[in-house]
Amino acid sequence: MHAILEILRQTEAAKVMAAAIDYAEYVALDLAVTNTDLAAQSLATAQDYEHYIQQHLDQHQAKIAFGGYNETRNLYQRSTVFKNENADERNIHIGLDLWMNEAAPIYAALDGTIHSFQNNAALGDYGPTIILQHEIEGHLFHTLYGHLSLDSLKDKKTGQAVAKGERIATLGLPPINGDYAPHLHFQIIIDMENKQGDYPGVCSSKTLAHYLRNCPDPNLLLKIKS
Repeated sequence: MHAILEILRQTEAAKVMAAAIDYAEYVALDLAVTNTDLAAQSLATAQDYEHYIQQHLDQHQAKIAFGGYNETRNLYQRSTVFKNENADERNIHIGLDLWMNEAAPIYAALDGTIHSFQNNAALGDYGPTIILQHEIEGHLFHTLYGHLSLDSLKDKKTGQAVAKGERIATLGLPPINGDYAPHLHFQIIIDMENKQGDYPGVCSSKTLAHYLRNCPDPNLLLKIKS
């Protein structure tokens, strides 16, 4: 684990969405339960969040909003994927989100191969998802790209080689993307735990320690400066 963290820290910064947009045009976005401004809004639909995020982008003269790693959120409560009577509520986000209200191109963070892909079509889930496998200095790990367009899954094959910076997908729009405001969920996963085409991107407080170990901060790789 420690070795992989050092590898990620030392790796050259990766752009995974809209590569032509400089990090200087990114702005941090807080969707946590502790954000009193967010709590004061009436946000029930994907369109409500699109409007809220666009206002945030315009206010800061930015093009992409980012954030959300290890952030406790209320926005998943509408979905039984995350809140139901048979399991602990999952509301802590363990990926990093990049929000942009258009169908932006998505790129591979590193050289690798396609591990798996599928459409996780339940309300509030990832929608179309691609997972890549990477090996650096003998260490295996994965990157997950969620909330993509359906076309992103066409002509994909397990084991297919991809190069860092290669366009692998397009950002999805609601409702195909799980019915969210358009954004990329980007996540680093060390052990896929035998899962294919899917891996939890939101966890409960009881499982948080495990997922923080298995899913280190994606900004170690992206290196976005807030």
